[in-house]
Formats: sequence, structure tokens, C-alpha cells
Amino acid sequence: MKVHHLNCGSMRPPLVPGGIVAHCLLIETDDGLVLVDTGFGTHEVNDPSQTIDPLSRKLLRPLLDINETALRQVEKRGFSAGDVRHILLTHLDMDHAGGLRDFPGATVHVLDTELEAAANPRTTKDKMRFPAVQREGVTFRTHHATGEDWFGFEAVRDIPGLPEDILIVPLIGHTRGHSGIAVRSDDGWLLHAGDAYFYRGEVETPPSSIFALKLTVKQTETIRTQRLANVERLKELKASGEVEVFCAHDPVELARLG
Repeated sequence: MKVHHLNCGSMRPPLVPGGIVAHCLLIETDDGLVLVDTGFGTHEVNDPSQTIDPLSRKLLRPLLDINETALRQVEKRGFSAGDVRHILLTHLDMDHAGGLRDFPGATVHVLDTELEAAANPRTTKDKMRFPAVQREGVTFRTHHATGEDWFGFEAVRDIPGLPEDILIVPLIGHTRGHSGIAVRSDDGWLLHAGDAYFYRGEVETPPSSIFALKLTVKQTETIRTQRLANVERLKELKASGEVEVFCAHDPVELARLG
């Protein structure tokens, strides 16, 4: 399978040199295109107030460039929105799922606990991070976190209707249904770890961090113990060299892979 690495949402949060990205994947399969996350969509570009609350706009400072949207980048490669048959979400935060409405014909796959958390927010923070309008008209197919072991991760499963080389890897912690998406490309296994971590130094030895991102991770996590345990497993996997591990927001990782 051919995998394209896309930036679908540049952001310039204060005190983060070089800013951050919304690292998404576009996968060419025999049965159409698959997106992993969507970043910000055309709706955010045209009316950011719909889905991006004022505090997030101030803290993230998203660029909101129409040419960075997944839709435009799909079209740039000679495809149309209708060619995207499936969208796999690491989670439903607005900077990962903002582009869902740009692909009305796609089936959107997510863990059942993630959709439940978004549909029934427990806190004000959840209401802000899961704007209901971005899910309007979207066809969801939920999956339960059960399956086989995969490189030390439990409950990993394939997705019916998609190639067996695309897997959902539960990485609970940032949100209640947060997942990684593993893809066996022509060059080997890739693991999109979503927001399990924000900065490459977190999974390196010795670890390093950017204070502003470290604070953001802590403020946005839902289940801290599980998130930290996943970071340790990701660190081990990255050190093994068996899988290319990357997160959603590190521009250096995106530049290396793109």
C-alpha cells in the first residue's frame, strides 16, 4: 500500500519553536482511499467559531489554510472526496476530526468508547473538545477494544472491509477511546500514535520535552496512568526499530517521513 504523509493543520502555539502540525495519512488501497485523521477541514477555514472555541484558537493559533485541508490535498493528487471510502480516527478532538464533513461518503471508524465520550460529554472540557457539529451527517462504525497482541500492545484488531495490514491499536489515556493506527506500508510497519505524545523527545532515550507541550499533554489527558504506560511501551517499540513510530503533532517526524 502506498502511504502519503500530510499536514492538515499547522498551528503556532506560544513557546513552541517551529509550531506543530496535524500529521494525517492518506492510504491508497485496491478498494479506494483511506484517511487516518483529517486535521482541520474546510468548515474550520470558513467559520472557525463553529468548532474551535476561543480559548483553543488563542492557545493553538491554527493557521487554517484551505490548501492544508485533507480535501484539497486529496484533490491535488488527482482524487475526489468520493474516492475516500474510510476514515480512521485516532480520536475525536477537533484538530483530528474537523475534516469529517468534507467526506460525506466515507465510513468513519473509531473506538466505541471514544464516540460515547463525545456524544455524552462529562465535563465542560469534553464539550469543548468534541463539538457536536463536526459529527453532523457522519456515518460512524464503532469498534470495541478487543483483539490480538501486536508488538507488546494488547487488544489490537483489524477492521472488517479493510486490508489486514491496517490495524486499530488502543492507546487509551489522552481520551477515553484514543487509538493508534498501524499500517504495513511498502517500507514496513508504521504506527500513527495520535496524541499519545506530542513531542518526539518523549519517546527517545534519554527523554526530553518542550515545557509548553508537556503542559498541554497534561492538561488534555483523560486517564494519566494509562497514557504514561503507553508512552513507555511506545518508547520501547521505537527503540526496537521494528516499527516507525510517530505522533500527530511533531513537525520533525512529519518532515522525516513525508
